[in-house]
Amino acid sequence: MNPFKKDTTSYYDFEIMSDLKWHCTKCELKSGQAKTWQVWRQNGIQLDVDEKANYYKTIFCNKCQNNTIHRKLKSLEILEDTKSRAGIPPELSKKVKFVYKNEEAMLLREMPPKELEVDHKFPQVRWNTDEKENSPNMTEDEIKSKFILLTRSNNLLKSRYCEKCVKTNIRGNFPGIYFWYKGTEKWQTDKHDEKGCIGCFWYDPYKWREELNKIVNKLRS
Repeated sequence: MNPFKKDTTSYYDFEIMSDLKWHCTKCELKSGQAKTWQVWRQNGIQLDVDEKANYYKTIFCNKCQNNTIHRKLKSLEILEDTKSRAGIPPELSKKVKFVYKNEEAMLLREMPPKELEVDHKFPQVRWNTDEKENSPNMTEDEIKSKFILLTRSNNLLKSRYCEKCVKTNIRGNFPGIYFWYKGTEKWQTDKHDEKGCIGCFWYDPYKWREELNKIVNKLRS
């Protein structure tokens, strides 16, 4: 049974994929954002993986006549266990916004809470296991080590950079500034190792600015 509301993009894609075959994201499916597929998995929808455990497969598409990203449902069963453990409790979301004083991490703007999304610093596209429910009793340090606040558009932008990083092993950057305070632009560890994200703007915009300013201030002195 299709879990999505009729006349939505996800409803359309679920119908197409309900045959449990691989489908081209360029000419068959409508969902183009990496975040969409992460949300599907968070809600217990089982996506199949390729030989390297990626939740997609690069296949030659006879219609596109190109090698394109394909997606496939592993099963029509919705995993309630995954669904119940995914996401961030409302109490914790409110606390994260309080800790960051409703500041959006990319451009450091104070914004209305309803316009901000709590996002994991370590991108879900690199997770190899589902996360257990986060406790609303997390400390401020625990919150800052795990989450940042982004607008919907910047959250999607982060997702695009992170998915590209997974596919190419080239890390993301703040648009136009090619600086990583640790490591280089190349991903240098196991694909599921969070340490590989350290040094990237999208992993921790606050630490990234701090390290860049240290260099700038040193050049000024």
